[in-house]
Amino acid sequence: MAFLDIKNIDVFYGDVQVIFDLSLNINEGEVVSIIGGNGAGKSTLLRTISGLMNPAKGQIRFEDAAIESLPPEEIVHKGIVHVPEGRRLFSLMSIKDNLIVGAYNERADQYMEETLEEVYEMLPRLKEREAQLAITLSGGEQQMVAIGRGLMAKPKILMLDEPSLGLAPVLINSIFETIRKIADQGTTVLLVEQDVNHSLKLSDRGYVLEHGRIAMEGKAQDLLGDPHIKEAYLGI
Repeated sequence: MAFLDIKNIDVFYGDVQVIFDLSLNINEGEVVSIIGGNGAGKSTLLRTISGLMNPAKGQIRFEDAAIESLPPEEIVHKGIVHVPEGRRLFSLMSIKDNLIVGAYNERADQYMEETLEEVYEMLPRLKEREAQLAITLSGGEQQMVAIGRGLMAKPKILMLDEPSLGLAPVLINSIFETIRKIADQGTTVLLVEQDVNHSLKLSDRGYVLEHGRIAMEGKAQDLLGDPHIKEAYLGI
């Protein structure tokens, strides 16, 4: 049984269907990329896994328990944590307070101080500037805080939606190095990312989402070498 198993889900925004009969699975300890163009349904998929949207049909199982009808806070408590696109920080709160907000679930709260030290060890720049307001940070620094806040929730699966969006190339490298560290420490990662080259190089496997459907899937290295991926997503 896969760690996270999604079977035949349909998802709608109002009357408009966005995801069609989608199935995928993630094994514990993997890094899996979801790639695809704008409007392919990638963010909708993460929102559905995290309980912000509900599938009209199909099933989502995590650790062999159905979660597709649970509220978002229960899904976080079970260990699935979503770092949304656009960072969504509390701009007039400090770095430290933004991080601590991430630990407000029953499972994570008891480890808050310990987890905060682990986050600071992984992202030392945040420790140096913990009193600084989020609004004063650069885009790259804000993304680090958003990832750190996700880690504070003690995720079993960390879902990242477009973590490199809008960042300078040098910062993109830093973000992906951080994601690699998170994976190396044993957290399963589900990554939605338009930087296909970086994301597949980091991943074990990948799924290509086109018009709300899985168009391709396979080992990340195989997808990187595929002519369709090269032409459609890498511009080669």
